Amino acid sequence: MNRTLTLDYPETLPDMLNETQSQFENEVKMALAVKLYEMKKISSGIAAQLAGIDRVTFLLNLSSYSVPMIDIEDDDLLKDSMCIGQ
Repeated sequence: MNRTLTLDYPETLPDMLNETQSQFENEVKMALAVKLYEMKKISSGIAAQLAGIDRVTFLLNLSSYSVPMIDIEDDDLLKDSMCIGQ
């Protein structure tokens, strides 16, 4: 079951951003999904559902928001590379 979130915004905001109302609303959904994903609050699958797109498309669009698809800490990467060498 899905819930609905209502967001009030100035009527002129999509025009100010040179977007249609639909484009603006899709962009808001995507931005929310990306931020929650970036904060590690939700998985990429849930983020994609929130954005209304498939998971692969969501992951491929992350670069538009300067968010990496995979966020591995340097220490974790170093540990993994040391395990491979053994």
